[in-house]
Amino acid sequence: MKLNIEDSKIAVVGLGYVGLPLAVAFAKKFNVIGFDINTSRIEEISATIDHTQEVSSEELHSVINARTNKASLSVSSSLDSIKDCNVYIITVPTPTDKHNNPDLSPLFRASESVGKVLKRGDVVIYESTVYPGVTEDECVPLLEHYSELTFNLDFYAGYSPERINPGDKEHTVTKILKVTSGSTPEAADFINGLYKKVITAGTYKASSIKVAEAAKVIENSQRDINIAFINELSKIFHLMEIDTHEVLEAASTKWNFMPFKPGLVGGHCIGVDPYYLAQKAKVLGYNPEIILAGRRLNDGMGAYIATRIVKLLINNGTMVKGAKILILGITFKENCTDVRNTKVIDIISELRTYGAIVTVFDPWASRLEVSDEYGLELINDYVELQDLKFDAIVLAVGHEAFKTIEISKLKKRNCLIYDVKAFYDKSDVSGRL
Repeated sequence: MKLNIEDSKIAVVGLGYVGLPLAVAFAKKFNVIGFDINTSRIEEISATIDHTQEVSSEELHSVINARTNKASLSVSSSLDSIKDCNVYIITVPTPTDKHNNPDLSPLFRASESVGKVLKRGDVVIYESTVYPGVTEDECVPLLEHYSELTFNLDFYAGYSPERINPGDKEHTVTKILKVTSGSTPEAADFINGLYKKVITAGTYKASSIKVAEAAKVIENSQRDINIAFINELSKIFHLMEIDTHEVLEAASTKWNFMPFKPGLVGGHCIGVDPYYLAQKAKVLGYNPEIILAGRRLNDGMGAYIATRIVKLLINNGTMVKGAKILILGITFKENCTDVRNTKVIDIISELRTYGAIVTVFDPWASRLEVSDEYGLELINDYVELQDLKFDAIVLAVGHEAFKTIEISKLKKRNCLIYDVKAFYDKSDVSGRL
């Protein structure tokens, strides 16, 4: 391949939680065009606003308005805008459907779009989470079909799995070691060198694209299984009337104990990636028992927590049907705006089956997004809560903002507090996971 790193003109396809921070990082060293089919997202970024809060307005302003011929960011929803690029990095979502089967349609559509503008000598890099084999066996044929070019002769491919942690301001994209790979040794060297220009934490060049794809899915599958184990222990210890967090605190005194905590496991990575690996395993005729057992247990935690709350209400002498319950937090994790695949919705749905009246408060989440995604009316201004009183308050997400809430003003006389995250002092709550 003839392409030099210094001559790279980069298109980042998909400007969500992964794509935008990556585009901004590259735009400090290269000319970058961010492409997204969501026109409202393009308008937002053009106005130096990022509703995900992964990139600050100051950062966006510095790269979008950069007065240099060698480093800047522009964004567009027009495919023509990226036709002169020579490096295409695809960062679109790869979710699961309602049956927990991998949904690769956004990835395939992005591959079709890139294929239409692909030229000889170009490089396509995938960052979206996939099971091993997707890049070369499913995406590359689309690139070949729409470009009428030949893989590894006319164009090259690579895979560098995203490791974005939404809401984490310490482990940002440039500060997380990056795994890279390429379809030929030369392509692998080029892709690794390209990322080295912006990833200050360094890179790790995997031996093949499939190895890099597999590394991504096992990172989160391993974490999922470990949390499932702790969640199961939480259920057992509850039956024994032992506080799980006190057990974990004692066990953590051993140097090699891994301090996982019980809780809801959602989001776009840990709650999804195991299904990608499991799907590929089943296609090959192997039933992945441990992976799927961990997923089933974690997927059932919302309903389990709701049942615990219902029992506490009954023991408290409160009629469950018509009980007013406040849920604190709807995002999938603390201090971020991401509501994708949040498991808090499972608590809400289960409580509603008992006839409870559920109110949801989250200062981080978008009312519109929560309404569109889950059909819920969200309160994200504390002022709207101040005249309301509740039979139960459930801390579901540990936002720092919740530390300043005067819960005493929201409680009915026999109000109970259930703490999913061990966020409050144990003596102040009626129960915790």
